[in-house]
Amino acid sequence: MDFIHSPFIVPLGLFVMVIIIVAIVSMRKMREKELQAHQELRMHEMEHERKMKEMDIEKSKLELEKSRTNKSS
Repeated sequence: MDFIHSPFIVPLGLFVMVIIIVAIVSMRKMREKELQAHQELRMHEMEHERKMKEMDIEKSKLELEKSRTNKSS
């Protein structure tokens, strides 16, 4: 019971509370950065997918044009 009435309990409690608050804030910032990185990755992935579709369309157009020129020759 003497430990509860010790003069060190309040400063120790405050120190632990500050550490916990700093840890929570750090984890929250880290989570926000992680979510932002995932969002940027998804955007790059979608952009890549769009470019690949454009290239497929262009390839199809070229193949069609080539087949037309071969038939007309």
